[in-house]
Amino acid sequence: MSSPLEEVPFTELIQQPVRTTGRLAGRRALKLRRRDAFDLVLMSAERADQEGEVVDLTARLLAAVIREKGGAEVVARVLPDVLHWVRFLPDDDKSEFAAEFVDTAEAAASINNVAPISVLLTQWRHTAEVYADPELLAILTRPLDGDFGPVPRPGDGE
Repeated sequence: MSSPLEEVPFTELIQQPVRTTGRLAGRRALKLRRRDAFDLVLMSAERADQEGEVVDLTARLLAAVIREKGGAEVVARVLPDVLHWVRFLPDDDKSEFAAEFVDTAEAAASINNVAPISVLLTQWRHTAEVYADPELLAILTRPLDGDFGPVPRPGDGE
C-alpha cells in the first residue's frame, strides 16, 4: 500500500505557488485540502502519465491472464491475498467478482478513467461486509411478508 500523501492547504498553493509546487520534488504528489469541496491531488503531468500507463498495462495484463485456460480460477484464487475482504464472499461470488473486476479494469483503462474500478471495488467490499456479519446477512436475506409496492426513483420528490 502506498504511503499517505503530504497534505497542504489549498490556500498555500494560491498564495505561494512556486514554493508549494517545489514541494513536489521527491514526492509522488501533494494532497490539497479544501474546506468546502473535495480535496485535490497535485502531481506532475509526467507522473500522472506514468501512473496511467501502469494502470493500463495492469488492466490489459489481467485481462490476458483471465482469458488463458484456468486464468479466471487463478485470479479468483489470488484475490483474497490482495484484497483480504474477498475471503468473506461465497465461492461463486469470488469468481464473479474476479471476472467483473478484470472486465471493468480493461474497459476503464481504455477510456483512461479508473473511477469505474473504484465503484466496483466499493460495491463488492460492501457485499463482503454483509456476508461477514451473520446478523446483517440474516436480516437482508430473510423472506418478507407481502409486497411493499414499487420503490420510487431517487429524486422524484418523495
